[in-house]
Amino acid sequence: MKVVVTCPQHFERTPDGQVWTNGQFPYSFWTRYLAAFGSVTVLARVRDVPELGSERQPASGADVCFLGLPDYTGPRQYAWHARVVAAVARKAVQNSSAILLRPPTETTGWVLWHTRKSGRPYAVEVVADPYHVFGPNAVRHPLRPVFRWWFTRALKHQCANACAAAYVTERALQRRYPPAPHAFTTHYSSIDLPNTAFVEAPRRTVPNGSARVILVGTLAQLYKAPDVLIDAVATCCAEADVELVIVGSGRHQPELEQRAKARGLGDRVRFRGQLITPLDVRAELDRADLFVLPSRQEGLPRAMIEAMARGLPCIGSTVGGIPELLAAEDMVPPNDASALARKIREVLANPSRLARMSVRNLAKAREYSLDVLTRRRERFYEHVRAQTEAWLKQSLNGKRDN
Repeated sequence: MKVVVTCPQHFERTPDGQVWTNGQFPYSFWTRYLAAFGSVTVLARVRDVPELGSERQPASGADVCFLGLPDYTGPRQYAWHARVVAAVARKAVQNSSAILLRPPTETTGWVLWHTRKSGRPYAVEVVADPYHVFGPNAVRHPLRPVFRWWFTRALKHQCANACAAAYVTERALQRRYPPAPHAFTTHYSSIDLPNTAFVEAPRRTVPNGSARVILVGTLAQLYKAPDVLIDAVATCCAEADVELVIVGSGRHQPELEQRAKARGLGDRVRFRGQLITPLDVRAELDRADLFVLPSRQEGLPRAMIEAMARGLPCIGSTVGGIPELLAAEDMVPPNDASALARKIREVLANPSRLARMSVRNLAKAREYSLDVLTRRRERFYEHVRAQTEAWLKQSLNGKRDN
C-alpha cells in the first residue's frame, strides 16, 4: 500500500532525480512509514538545482519518492502557484491509497479537499501549533492575524474529522486540537534517539570560568526567540562571564548578528550555522553548560530532548510541550528577556541545582528513546493502514454491486 505524506519543508532535486535536504527530513525519516506501508510519496516543495550546495543529505531513495510542488515562499508566491499546487495535490491523492497529513501547510487543504470527495479516511500527525506559529513577534507579516485564525481553525477541523491523530505532545496540542471521539490517538515525537545519543551518567562538573549557553534551532523564523536570548545574555554579561553559541541558520541570521554587535557582545556570541550530522550537534551540546530555548511557539522541541539526553541542564519558555519536559522552576514566560536573564544567572550560580537538573533531564529524555517511540508510531501507522484497507474493500464491493 502506498501512503502520501504532506510536508512543509523545502527540498532540492538534482538532474539525476535525487531529492536532497539540508538536514531536516532525510531519507531515514521517511523510511519509518515503511514499517506499515509498501512505499511513501512525499508531497513537498522541491527546487531543481544543477548541482548541490554544501552539506546536503539524500531525502529520496528506495520506496521513498517525492511529488514536487512549486518552490514557493509566502502567500504572494503561493497565490501565483495555487492552481499547480491544487493539481499536484489531486494527483497525489489519486495515485495513493493512504493519506497522512502533517499540517500546517497550504497543501494540506487541497489534499483534504480531494480526499473528502471520495469519502476516504485520512490521518494527521500534529507537530506544531499554528496559533503560536503565527503569534505576535513570531512572524512579521501584515496578514499574520488572518493566517493565525485560518490555520488554527483548519487544524481543529482536520483533527476533528480524522480517523487517527498523532500528536508530538502528551497533552498540550490535544487540548487545542482535540481528535474525534471515535479516532485512534497516540503521541510520539519524531526525534531519533538511539542509545548513542545518551550520555552514560548525569553531569557532575560546574562551569569553569566562562559559562557557555547554547541554543539549537532554525533562524528562518524567530519562533525560537534567539533575539530574546541575545538580549538576555547581554544583561547577564553585566554581572557574569557568559558566552552564547547558536546552532542553526536562516534568513534572520544577519539581523541577529547585528543585534549581538549592537548589544556589545562582540565575540561572546558565536553563530555555528547548520550542523548536519547528529555527532556534530552532540559535540556542541557536550561543550555547553546550559541549553536555553525561549521559544515563542513549540510543538515538542526535539532539540531540547537531544540536549537533555546529553545530561545538559535546560531552561525553556512556558509554551507548547515544553512544560511536559521541564520543571516549573526551569521555565520563564515567552518574550521576557529580563526574566530569562534572571533565570540564567540563578541557575548558573547554583552548582547543586545544575546537577539536579542534569539528573532529571537525562531520566526524562529516556522516555523518548527510539524503542518507546517506534512502538507508538508503528501502532499508529498500522491503524491507518487497516482503516484504509477497510475503505478500499468497501469501495470495491460497492462498485461490484453497481
